[in-house]
Amino acid sequence: MIAKPELIQPGCPPDSLVANIGNACQIAKTRNFQAKELTMATAIQTHESALGVGAGFSIPDPHDIESLLGKVSDAEWQIRCELAATYRLCAMHAWTDLVFTHISARLPDEDGEERFLINPYGVLFDEMTASALVKIDLDGNIKQDTPYFINPAGFTIHSAVHSAREDAGCVIHVHTPYGIAVSVQKAGLRRYTQFSLQIHDDLAYHDYEGIALDLDERDRLINDLGEKSLLILRNHGTLTVGENCAIAFLRMYILENACKTQILAQSVGGEEHLHEENVEMGHRVHQQAAAAFQKGFGDNLIWPGLMRKLQRTNPGFDH
Repeated sequence: MIAKPELIQPGCPPDSLVANIGNACQIAKTRNFQAKELTMATAIQTHESALGVGAGFSIPDPHDIESLLGKVSDAEWQIRCELAATYRLCAMHAWTDLVFTHISARLPDEDGEERFLINPYGVLFDEMTASALVKIDLDGNIKQDTPYFINPAGFTIHSAVHSAREDAGCVIHVHTPYGIAVSVQKAGLRRYTQFSLQIHDDLAYHDYEGIALDLDERDRLINDLGEKSLLILRNHGTLTVGENCAIAFLRMYILENACKTQILAQSVGGEEHLHEENVEMGHRVHQQAAAAFQKGFGDNLIWPGLMRKLQRTNPGFDH
């Protein structure tokens, strides 16, 4: 049973949210404590630079904090801007679950140790900024000065993928109604549409094990993902991997639309009303579409236009 901190009052969110909120409160209350083991009881690993506040804490407006432009390397700043933009793009496409999912990106190593960026806990996707993103190590320990804290339990899935896959420059994990609706279907994603045919051969599945708090799950998740770039987490959500944010986003765009069109198509009734392409057609379309997911091709096609759209409709991600 997950211990509920003082913040949780009658009328609070369901248990899945309580677990996440509980993690945040425990982090905030235990500034100098670093958990040795991630468990259902605590689900925390902290760093002394994490925000140390008790119940009733406030989350700074990401536009009010000082910009890190010129205070981090050019390479880090570029990745920060791309990741913040990815958060806002996911919000634009309604792929959010308030603050309860995560997108991570790999940074250049520091002193021989891996570094990553993840969202500060409590900042909405559509208000994410480059300077608000939090630099962490593979264990979820914060490695910068920041007014924010993170949800290390939320990095459990991401750390597994980053540790096993050198090509995981960005990992997007979302909980969308259509993605979850397909995740509960025994047959999973079907070869009904061109969307699904493009990715069907690059898609893996991982069985549900509860809220991702158990570090032991990482090995099983890595084994299930293997060398593939898209993952349906049963009864949970979807995940994509890319060499950079643009490719991970493009894969999620295709996967989400494949799930959406499947649910819409199934509204006609039983399978006798639907046409599914065969395995051979799946192989063919996957090969035809492969170039779109190669670095320097698909990302160059979609990313500049998406950045222009963000600057028109929701500027400020590059703060």
